Amino acid sequence: MHQFTVQHPEQGEIIYQDRKRYLWLVSLLYPLIALSGIGLFYLTGNQWVFVVPLVIAYIGISALDWLIGEDRNNPPEEIVPQLEADAYYRWLPILTVPMHLLVLVIFAWFIANHDLGLPAFLMLTLTAGLYSGLGINTAHELGHKKPALERWMARIALAASGYGHFCVEHNRGHHRHVATPEDPASSKMGENIYQFAWAEIPAGFRRGWACEKERMERQGKSVWHPSNEVLQSYALTLVVQGALIVAFGWIMLPFLLLQNFFGWWQLTSANYIEHYGLLRQRKPNGGYEHCQPWHSWNADYIASNLLLFQLERHSDHHAHPTRRYQSLRSFPSLPTLPTGYSGMYALAMVPALWYRVMDKRLLALPHIAGDFDKINIAPGRRAELEARYAGVSVQQPAVQEA
Repeated sequence: MHQFTVQHPEQGEIIYQDRKRYLWLVSLLYPLIALSGIGLFYLTGNQWVFVVPLVIAYIGISALDWLIGEDRNNPPEEIVPQLEADAYYRWLPILTVPMHLLVLVIFAWFIANHDLGLPAFLMLTLTAGLYSGLGINTAHELGHKKPALERWMARIALAASGYGHFCVEHNRGHHRHVATPEDPASSKMGENIYQFAWAEIPAGFRRGWACEKERMERQGKSVWHPSNEVLQSYALTLVVQGALIVAFGWIMLPFLLLQNFFGWWQLTSANYIEHYGLLRQRKPNGGYEHCQPWHSWNADYIASNLLLFQLERHSDHHAHPTRRYQSLRSFPSLPTLPTGYSGMYALAMVPALWYRVMDKRLLALPHIAGDFDKINIAPGRRAELEARYAGVSVQQPAVQEA
């Protein structure tokens, strides 16, 4: 087992072993699960097996979260500099990027070269989009880092889903305005995922472009200058997806349009569950308080965190955005999701169930304690929500204990 050691002047020698060190390899291999349906088709000849990767993503991983449970252990802070300097962890997200592109190409080839019914085409296309959406998560990890290689690999990963504005919008927009009414990527209490997506997806495009336009203007450059990072990523999308159309024909147009949108839906699903109803308070000067761990919903489930480069430790990520995935921490008394992201995505698709599970959980958070002034509420819904939850006990097991 690989060990990290440091000599502390007061505590003596500190030794740390990352027991998940080699388990992080599943993040690299996770995109290949998308191909399981195609493999089963060659074994059975039955086109309905194309649903298997979707079932794995929405149900199978949730079952693993339930079976394996949580991990709330943190690396000692004295060890973190060594942990973050270890090239092994750095290269896993980088090597995942070609996996996303490989999966997209295989799906495009398969669809172009097989006689498929409409249900099979839809299942394959949604699967491609779901796992291209994973590329946005890989880009999320890479795009927060300073080395040029990682930032370029983030832009390449985004080419699989045509979401080239993401890193700019996320880093300079979402992180700045998170958990405020001004952030279209922070969902509000009383807002369902479909309303959220309808507003958030186009707003993300506009904000990403506006942020990059502002950067170009500060540098005295045209917005169309080749150093525009949004244009760079969209150019990569044009190369990758244009090549698929040239290679496999016009059937690629409906395939790519639908799989791109479903990739965007994965990001929107994550954004929806990560900050639902949470609100940063205004300071006397009119600005917002600094983002704290309790302004994001957290989850410590081992299986889904291993697959998502520990995205679910979202509280520490927003408090310390450049911290690498292997070093993200769990804290006591955080807003805590009842299951990992896969299960929460499925729950969000049924708004009545989502509200039933999450609204009371939100109201029960220690820093909210039923106070609607401390909640990010959908416009025009406050009176209705106050009436709905009037007299409802907020003593719920809503927070993670130390």
